[in-house]
Amino acid sequence: MHFKSLIASSLISLSVVTAAFLADVDFQARVKQGYRLIKTSPTDTGAWVTDEEKISNYTGKCVHFVDITDIKDPAVLSVFNGEKDNSRVAAIAAVTYPAVSHQSEANGLIAQLNTSGPQTWLKSLTDFYNRYYKSTYGTQSSTYLFNTVKSISAANTRISVSQFSHSYAQPSVIARIPGTSPNLIIVSAHFDSTGGSSTARGPGAVDNASGCVVLMETLRVLANARYAPRNTMEFHFYSGEEAGLLGSGDIFRNYKATGKNVLAVVNTDMAGYSPSGKISSYNDYSDTGLLAYVRRIITAYLGSYTTDTCGYGCSDHASAYSNGYPAAYVCDEPDRTSTPYIHSPNDAYSTVSFATVLRHAKFTMAFLIEANYV
Repeated sequence: MHFKSLIASSLISLSVVTAAFLADVDFQARVKQGYRLIKTSPTDTGAWVTDEEKISNYTGKCVHFVDITDIKDPAVLSVFNGEKDNSRVAAIAAVTYPAVSHQSEANGLIAQLNTSGPQTWLKSLTDFYNRYYKSTYGTQSSTYLFNTVKSISAANTRISVSQFSHSYAQPSVIARIPGTSPNLIIVSAHFDSTGGSSTARGPGAVDNASGCVVLMETLRVLANARYAPRNTMEFHFYSGEEAGLLGSGDIFRNYKATGKNVLAVVNTDMAGYSPSGKISSYNDYSDTGLLAYVRRIITAYLGSYTTDTCGYGCSDHASAYSNGYPAAYVCDEPDRTSTPYIHSPNDAYSTVSFATVLRHAKFTMAFLIEANYV
C-alpha cells in the first residue's frame, strides 16, 4: 500500500487525540464490540469503524489511515499528529551513515541472486484466495511464509526464524542473522493483502508478495553463503499492514519497550511493476540521513532513482519512524505510474515484472552489506 491520501493534512496538538481517548468512556466497550479507532490525517481526531469498513471504505478506496486503537505512547501519537518528537530527533542524529565502499563484497553476493525462487514463492503467495489478516487464508499464508523462510534459512544454522504473535490470527515472521553486535539493521515487507473487501479475491502480487520475495531471495543467498555480519540483520514480514499498520506497529512498540537499538529500517512495499525501470525512494516518514544513504547506495549499484511522497501512514516504515527508529521506504515506481491494480482482484501474478523484483533484490543486498559497517 503506498497510494496517496485523499485527505488533506496539517498539524494539530497531541492533546486532541489524547482527549479523544480520555473523553470516550466507552473506549473498551467499543473495542469489545469489534470497532477500531483510526486516523486519516494529522488533523483527524479519530473515527470508530469496523474491520470491514476499514477495508471497504478506506483501503479499498485509496484513503490512508493508521489504526491507533492500541497506541498509548504519547510520543508515537505525536508523530501521527504531525508534531516533532525531539527525543527521536536526537536519537536519529546519533547514527552516522558512511560512504558506500563495500562494492566488492556486495557484488559477489549480488551475482548469486536470481528469479527462480521468487517466481515459485510469489506464485504460492498469490494462490491463496486472499491474505486478509482476519481470514483463514491470512492465517494459512502466514504459516506458509514461516515454513518457507525457515527452509530458505536452513543452510545457515545460526539463522533463527520466529513468529511474532498479534491479537489476530496472522503472526508476522522475523528471520534473524546474528552479528557480533546486537545493533539491528532491518529490511521489511508486509505479506497481507486485500482485494477491496474482507471477502474479495486478493492475490496481492505486486502489493506486496513482490516485496516479500525480494527479502526471501536476499536471505537465501546470505544463508547459502553463511554470511556472518557485524551488525545483526533482521528480515521482517509484517501482517495486518492493510488494516492500518497493525503488525509493524506491534513489533516496533515491542522493540521500543525492550530497548532494542535499531540503526536502520528499510521497508519495501511493492517491487514488481516499474515502467521507469528504476527504484523509487520516497521522502515521507523517512529520516534525512538514512534517506540520503539509501539513495547513495542505489546510485552506486543501480544508477538513477525516482522519488515521490506517499502520504499519511502509507506503509510499515511509518511504524518504525513513529517509534523513534531511522526509517526509509523504497518501492518500484512513483505513485502516478505505479500499478493500476492495487487492492483489487487484478493484482495478479501475471502483472509482475521479475526483472523489477531482481532489481530490488540487488538493492536490498547492497544495502545490507553496506549497512553492515554502520
